[in-house]
Amino acid sequence: MSAQQDSPAGPYRTLGRSGVVVFEQALGTMTFGAEADEATSHEIIDAYVAGGGNFIDTADVYSAGASEEIIGRWLATHPTDAAGIVLATKGRFPMGAGPNGLGTSRRHLRIALDDSLRRLGVEHIDLYQLHAWDPITPLDETLRFLDDAIRQGKIGYYGFSNFLGWQLAKAAMLAERHGWSPPVTLQPQYNLLVRGIEHEIVPAALDAGVGLLPWSPLGGGWLSGKYRRDVPPTGSTRLGENPQRGMEAWEQRNADDRTWHIIDTLTDVAKAHDVSPSQVALAWLGAQPAVTSVILGARSVEQLRDNMGAVELVLEPADLERLSLVSAPQADDYPYGAPGVAQRHREIQGGR
Repeated sequence: MSAQQDSPAGPYRTLGRSGVVVFEQALGTMTFGAEADEATSHEIIDAYVAGGGNFIDTADVYSAGASEEIIGRWLATHPTDAAGIVLATKGRFPMGAGPNGLGTSRRHLRIALDDSLRRLGVEHIDLYQLHAWDPITPLDETLRFLDDAIRQGKIGYYGFSNFLGWQLAKAAMLAERHGWSPPVTLQPQYNLLVRGIEHEIVPAALDAGVGLLPWSPLGGGWLSGKYRRDVPPTGSTRLGENPQRGMEAWEQRNADDRTWHIIDTLTDVAKAHDVSPSQVALAWLGAQPAVTSVILGARSVEQLRDNMGAVELVLEPADLERLSLVSAPQADDYPYGAPGVAQRHREIQGGR
């Protein structure tokens, strides 16, 4: 959660250690321009704002820039609502030709940021994020560019996505050493099925006062309750459209007993509260330490509205503990064996 002692009223939290207040669910827009056309995308934004949302996250590579353009046209036609939106985007991956058309060098980020501003139709982006670590560019070059962009008024804050714990810690220390603006957020994959970040990344974020913005909070749909053991999905799901899609591959998840233990427990808790499994999974994630805002990746207005219902769900401590135990991150080797995991969990929760 926020590093501040005083929390905003309602379902809002501060953006890491900053004073910017955001809805505890961010609207992810990777589907815009791909799985959702422009009209549907605008309907999704309308529904999100109507539900109290004020935090929109995108990236230059989403649909090769189309996602930013779609958001930009919505902002232009909804000036009153747009004034309250906290806008976030990312840069790092290839958007241009040649060896300098990617990365986190000053050269590439200068072009990438200006292009994002143009596509979004704005002069200022609230949160600019590095989409991934760049092993080639010196980190101080990247951080100095981001500090300069803040001083120039092009961005308000910066954050990272897919950084490891040591990378986040190094960036925070470099920024402090040089007197540059510090990072305020980190976007990691985090959900009941994927909890490995609790070993190093969550403690690093808590130490640096960085707020987490988890992506894939429903594990590519696995935590929505729509999949059944040994029954391959078909139709309009990510897995049905592409069963071999990376970490979401059906065979890998289906063969893991842990997957179904988690889903069975999730379903039981959802039935007890008369809500959807998605809402329980999102409520559990939003209750975890360091989490600022959970990124929703809805493909339709109906999915979005169901997911936003998690804001009203308050899980009992027994529910949270039950879900946490069944989904405990797996690690057998030192120092990530059971004793080490238990100790880190106590430290994250504030105990000894």
